[in-house]
Amino acid sequence: MKTRSRTAQRILEASREHFNAKGYATASLTKIAESLGMSQGNLTYHFPTKHHLAMQLEADVLHLMRSRRLNRTPGSLAQDYVDHLLFGMELTWNYRFLMRDHIQITGEPIGQRPDSELMADFVELTALLERIEDQQLFIKDAGQNITVLARSLWIVSRYWIDYLRELEGLKEIGWADQERGIEHHFAILLPCLKTSARKEFRAALQQTSVISKIREKNDSGKSSNSISAALRHEPLVQHIKK
Repeated sequence: MKTRSRTAQRILEASREHFNAKGYATASLTKIAESLGMSQGNLTYHFPTKHHLAMQLEADVLHLMRSRRLNRTPGSLAQDYVDHLLFGMELTWNYRFLMRDHIQITGEPIGQRPDSELMADFVELTALLERIEDQQLFIKDAGQNITVLARSLWIVSRYWIDYLRELEGLKEIGWADQERGIEHHFAILLPCLKTSARKEFRAALQQTSVISKIREKNDSGKSSNSISAALRHEPLVQHIKK
C-alpha cells in the first residue's frame, strides 16, 4: 500500500466515521470537510468524490485482511480462534458502513468481488474448526457438521450489527453491543466443545483482554488499524457463561 499524506489519512478517518454514523447515501463531502475544518476544495483535491472515498476505505479493509492472513504466525488453537474472531468483529465494527451500504456504493455484494477477503475469512474459520475436530475437542458423538457450524458462527459475527439495528431498533450502537455479538458467537461454539477445550477458549479470550489493557496503558492514544487497536475495550469474557 502506498504511503499517503497525513491530510489524506485524516480525510479517510473522518469519512469512515461519517459514513458509519450517517450512512453512505446521507453522508456529504461538505459535512466531512467541515468536521476537519478544511475547505471542500482541499478535500476533493485528495478524493474527488464520495465514491472515491468509499472505495479507498474498502481497499484499506482488503489490505488489512490480506496482510493479517498472509503474515500471521500460528499459535495455540484457542488463541488463533480468539484472534480471528476479535479481528473480524472489530473490522466489521470500524467499517460497518461497507457491510451495510455496499450495494449502494458498487451495485454488487461485497463478498462476490474477485478480490474479496470475506471468502478467505470464512475459509480460515472453517480451517480453525477443522483443527478443533482434528484435535478431538468436540464433544464425542455430537455429530458436528463443520460446514454448517462454520456458516452459523460466521453469520452471527457478520450480521450482528444488522440484528441490533433492525430487530432491537438501536440507532446508536456501542462496543458493549458488539460484545454481545461475541457472546452469541461463543454461545454457539462452546456447547460443542469438551470441558477442557471450553476452559482453554475462555482463558484465551481473557488473556487477550488483559494484553489489550496493557497495550492501551502503554499507547499514546493514537489509533491503529491493527489487532492491538481492535482490542482496546472492556474485558469480553464477563458475559460468557461457564
